[in-house]
Amino acid sequence: MAELGAGSLLLGDPAFNYQEHELTERLKRLYPAVNEEETPLPRSWSPKDKYSYIGLSQNNLRVHYKGHGKNHKDAASVRATHPIPAACGIYYFEVKIVSKGRDGYMGIGLSAQGVNMNRLPGWDKHSYGYHGDDGHSFCSSGTGQPYGPTFTTGDVIGCCVNLINNTCFYTKNGISLGVAFTDLPPNLYPTVGLQTPGEIVDANFGQQPFVFDIEDYMSEWRAKIHGMIARFPIGERLGEWQAVLQNMVSSYLVHHGYCATATAFARATETLIQEDQSSIKNRQRIQKLVLAGRVGEAIEATQQLYPTLLEHNPNLLFMLKCRQFVEMVNGTDSEVRCFSLRSPKSQDSYPGSPSLSLRHGAPSTHLHAGGADSPTCSNGVTPPNKPKSHGATKYPGVSSASSSTSSSPSSVNYSESNSSDSTKSQPHSTNSNQETSEMEIEAEHYTNGVADGSTRIMNGTYKHQEILQPDDNSLGNGVTDEGGSRQLCGGNQAATERMIQFGRELQALNEQLCRQYGKNAMHKKMLQDAFSLLAYSDPWNCPVGQQLDPMQREALCSALNSAILESQNLPKQPPLMLALGQATECVQLMARVRSGSCSFARVDNFLH
Repeated sequence: MAELGAGSLLLGDPAFNYQEHELTERLKRLYPAVNEEETPLPRSWSPKDKYSYIGLSQNNLRVHYKGHGKNHKDAASVRATHPIPAACGIYYFEVKIVSKGRDGYMGIGLSAQGVNMNRLPGWDKHSYGYHGDDGHSFCSSGTGQPYGPTFTTGDVIGCCVNLINNTCFYTKNGISLGVAFTDLPPNLYPTVGLQTPGEIVDANFGQQPFVFDIEDYMSEWRAKIHGMIARFPIGERLGEWQAVLQNMVSSYLVHHGYCATATAFARATETLIQEDQSSIKNRQRIQKLVLAGRVGEAIEATQQLYPTLLEHNPNLLFMLKCRQFVEMVNGTDSEVRCFSLRSPKSQDSYPGSPSLSLRHGAPSTHLHAGGADSPTCSNGVTPPNKPKSHGATKYPGVSSASSSTSSSPSSVNYSESNSSDSTKSQPHSTNSNQETSEMEIEAEHYTNGVADGSTRIMNGTYKHQEILQPDDNSLGNGVTDEGGSRQLCGGNQAATERMIQFGRELQALNEQLCRQYGKNAMHKKMLQDAFSLLAYSDPWNCPVGQQLDPMQREALCSALNSAILESQNLPKQPPLMLALGQATECVQLMARVRSGSCSFARVDNFLH
């Protein structure tokens, strides 16, 4: 517990909280490679790791001597709260001499855990110090070596530890004094020692800007490390490496569904695309549905295009169904949106819906076909007074021009201006207000939402159809009422009834999975979290409301996409991502084995 004294700030004090925030931000900027959850940075002196003649105040940053000061046996030191992490690469702290006291017998430096605190730093093994009374440096010995000038009241002494080459240098009032120690061991703590009455020093571990320009010194070493990486010998294998990298980039574009970009890249680099273009577009459309919150339609599309996938992946199916329930609460899933399309205040009960099942060999549980007088309220909504042709389904062999006439939901804001079929396609619908970007999920050009005749046969079964069913009522995360507040299921009673019925079916599916595969703690947690949304009048602002954040869709989208790829005997993760992940893990491993250069070899630095 901190020793309180004059000038101390208490936890919870706004000024203290502000200082802590400033310190955290400065440390992140100085030492971005350090994970403080694993290796905390020194932030103050330790009230537990000190000699009794040492007093602490001002949030354990000020050190004063309270001993007799008769001889060297009265010396006292204090260590910082934590050792210096190797991932810092270069670490720096400063000490201001508030008062040199009677004789100015002060030492500033480093020591290992367990070194005697009844000594000045530098006198014992694994202890290093720069002393103010004579300017000597002490390296694990009671005998000092001439090093720098003496220091006294008002001076600011800095100590820099280079964990790349294991050296240490000091600064005085912002000027470097040169290397003091070499071959330093790991896990050293910032340390300060005092010996005579009246000696007072203040530490700066990053609480304030440093007098010495440490960031400029760090930049020099960062450039050195980057130069070493750039000069890594490749030699005659350059062409081979280029081919590997080009294939990695190509597979990355294919994995994420950037179809036109992948085609253009393959043409420019003369590489082959391993997946059929129609298959890429199928995955692309399914991802768009998930990211739009239309999970029921994504499930239906997956069942149509990859009939056995979800049957063989019950965990993935359950995740999708739980997300679908969440999107019903949000008002984005078509199981509830169809009610809002009829009438926002409709009191009609929901139509019958088959129960959820693990079996998908039969037609999808959410795929309805009906005549002109049979409005559907499943995934693939037919608004009233908008007749469908008899026997039509969402993915027929021949598209129907009457299937959709308006724009896609605003939450799906993607386009593919550089499609390989763009010369044959018609202009975008006038309802579309989408910006072109290669880094967004791409889509084909359509006229009134219907694919033109240039699309290919996919999987040898049906032609490409626009899975995203355009809809005049573009709903975001929850439908708002006239007052602008979000409402459960868009505030529609029939939609709410359908959601509750779906919840019962979801519970039944969970029980079925438990009987077949045993209890699953993750499934139980997912179900509880999803159902807990109904316990709050405002689900969007409740303890479990983060589920309704659109960002939560991304992980599920990625899992579904990987499962589809794996079912097609394609890599579930693109090699480029695996390589980046491996490089990142290697850098983290370097930090764990105390290789300081890892701090300036971060993968992120080479991705911008």
